[in-house]
Amino acid sequence: MKTTTTASAVTTKRRGDAAEDAALAYLERAGLRLVARNYRTPGRGGGEIDLIMRDPRDRTLVFVEVRQRSFTGHGGAAGSITAAKQRRIVFAARHYLARLREPPPCRFDVVLVEERITWLRAAFDAG
Repeated sequence: MKTTTTASAVTTKRRGDAAEDAALAYLERAGLRLVARNYRTPGRGGGEIDLIMRDPRDRTLVFVEVRQRSFTGHGGAAGSITAAKQRRIVFAARHYLARLREPPPCRFDVVLVEERITWLRAAFDAG
């Protein structure tokens, strides 16, 4: 069976990849180090984490959601991080942490890529 990808989907994917690239460069300039990119849990209904970074100053593992919007209506990029999206990110983070012998301190950050980059540290918690 042949799958057709629309030009719109390709363009959206490219914009998303470019936003992740910009967020990664921004965080690396701020001193964080990349651990993993686009970490996905296996199976359907899981979650994905755009970037997993390490803050070398205190060894915190930082799970980063990158959001990009070309328009600011409906809350812009920040408004697109729903409770359901947060649950999927937390699910994926728990899956990632379960692989580690001793989980480090961690937090959930959000990087908004709009007209400028905004880094929201500890934007939400696993609660």
